[in-house]
Amino acid sequence: MRAWLRAALVLGAQLRALWLAAAVEVHTAKEVVAVNGTNQRLKCTFSSSSPVSQQLSVSWNFQPEDLSAHEPVFYYLKEPYQPPSGRFKDRVTWDGNIERHDVSIMVWNLKPSDNGTFTCQVTNWPDVYGTIGEVRLRVVQKVSFSEIHFLAVAIGSASGLMIIVVTAVIICRQHRRKARDRRAEAAEAADSERKEKESLKMGEKKESIPLED
Repeated sequence: MRAWLRAALVLGAQLRALWLAAAVEVHTAKEVVAVNGTNQRLKCTFSSSSPVSQQLSVSWNFQPEDLSAHEPVFYYLKEPYQPPSGRFKDRVTWDGNIERHDVSIMVWNLKPSDNGTFTCQVTNWPDVYGTIGEVRLRVVQKVSFSEIHFLAVAIGSASGLMIIVVTAVIICRQHRRKARDRRAEAAEAADSERKEKESLKMGEKKESIPLED
């Protein structure tokens, strides 16, 4: 009994190691934000322990924010297949490259009802198990100014205000310098005039002194 249990545990560990080695790993962005009415590429890539096979399949599904039933979005098996009906009919196109392990799709004309979680699943025989990629899509309304525009306006306003302040400081300094120069010139002129008057007075005094016989 113990030998059988030990063999079962060893076999389980081996199968788990084999499953992990043969699993397909799928990689997606955790969250994507897009503007209402625009188009958005949902990127999904994968890695597999086996070469890309003819049996490779890709399944994209969608679950709305209200957590209602999953809806098919896109399917790939040797060639892309668009959904024949549903909210994504004629709104999803293939945008991947199997040879580069890229299984991305493009969603056109986004709507607020597209808010939800998209899942990307890849099977590549014999790698039929693995992770499922999830990306949450948030569709936001258009605004008059985007954050980038607002930042640009703020930086431009701050730069303009700084230029005005620097210009005002330079003009004030120039006015002060000119006023100081005028005062210095006036003082120098007054000093020259004073010295000239003193010189004239000294000359007059010398002329008024009588000569001795």
